[in-house]
Amino acid sequence: MISGEDHKKAASHYGWYVVAAGTLCVFASLGLGRFALGMLLPSMAEALQLSYGQMGLIGTINFVGYLGAVLLCGRLSRRFGARKVIGAALFLVGLSMLLISLATNFYLITFCYFLTGMGSALANVSIMALISVWFAGNSRGRAAGFVVIGSGFAIIISGNLVPYLNSVSSNGWRLSWCVLGLLVLAVAAVCSLVLRNRPQNLGLQPVGWSAAQGGHYEAALGRPLQVRPGVLYHCAAIYFLFGFTYVIYATFIVTTLVQERGMSEAIAGNFWAWVGFLSLFSGPVFGTISDKFGRKQALVLVFSIQALAYLFIALNMGDIFLYLSIVCFGIVAWSVPSIIAALVGDYVDPQRAVHVFAFVTFALGLGQVLGPFIAGILAEISGSFSTSYLLAFCLALVAVVLSLLLPNRQKA
Repeated sequence: MISGEDHKKAASHYGWYVVAAGTLCVFASLGLGRFALGMLLPSMAEALQLSYGQMGLIGTINFVGYLGAVLLCGRLSRRFGARKVIGAALFLVGLSMLLISLATNFYLITFCYFLTGMGSALANVSIMALISVWFAGNSRGRAAGFVVIGSGFAIIISGNLVPYLNSVSSNGWRLSWCVLGLLVLAVAAVCSLVLRNRPQNLGLQPVGWSAAQGGHYEAALGRPLQVRPGVLYHCAAIYFLFGFTYVIYATFIVTTLVQERGMSEAIAGNFWAWVGFLSLFSGPVFGTISDKFGRKQALVLVFSIQALAYLFIALNMGDIFLYLSIVCFGIVAWSVPSIIAALVGDYVDPQRAVHVFAFVTFALGLGQVLGPFIAGILAEISGSFSTSYLLAFCLALVAVVLSLLLPNRQKA
């Protein structure tokens, strides 16, 4: 039984400052560095006369950078510590976005966005693994859930800011990249000041550790990795499917609304902002559900709702299905990363969490590379993104099945 005093200590624990900084980190690295692209693509495509294939390639190149950097996360974190890695990674994201605002051709933009992807990976993987160090299993899903909602705040901001900047400037997309890049640099400074690599550096144990484990944290750091490799590949496959499917929606939904449904950029931006608002609840709610009812059950629920989001937008059968799609995608948008981060923390000890999370995130990155590329090709062939959304629907159902087959922690 946890006493009222224990609750007070947990609520005031420095780990929650790490969560707050982590939310800003995800806001900058993924939210602004990646998900703002969906708002920027229509005006960029018009100004640079980009085809559907080139639009997809910009997203793919970003994820190639993300994928490559994931392989470096464990080594860099071990050598320099998560705090320095995250600060430097966010600086790279911000600087590359500023360079995009000055770029004059498609190839330079794709190169700069490749660098943005590298910085996004280093920051995101490091902060999610850091949560496993600062939080015990009974709090880990909730904490990770609060971290991932940073993307939702970024979507709300970009959904309103980008159309406004486009309306006040003939080069609004350039101004948008510049403003967003400066915001990322500000977050880099905050994270460098607030984050700490381990609770022991402040004389603390992780949030919930004593109540959950009844022992001392240091004893767990030497615990051997007992999880079967097949289980890690299983987790990686689920994360791959998430990466492949959600990125199609996140990258092309605004373009779909503008170019296929005839909406103005401002109205489409309002829809995207609603996704951001709804997504604020996704991480904490489903992270807490995973803490209480199990990671497997939470993943099944999330992928089932996501599958409906992809199906409803693919049907193109009226506004009601569009609204349902936005709601379904938004309410679960960032829940899978929080659940997977907690799942990894359940399966392995905190010291190895960054390496294993990097491994499964490599699979996520691979899905993110293939998703927009294949979606762009399918849209070129069919003249619509509906086929791409139907593919995402089918793969989300596969993820439901794989989630059902996940072993319990005791059997891993």
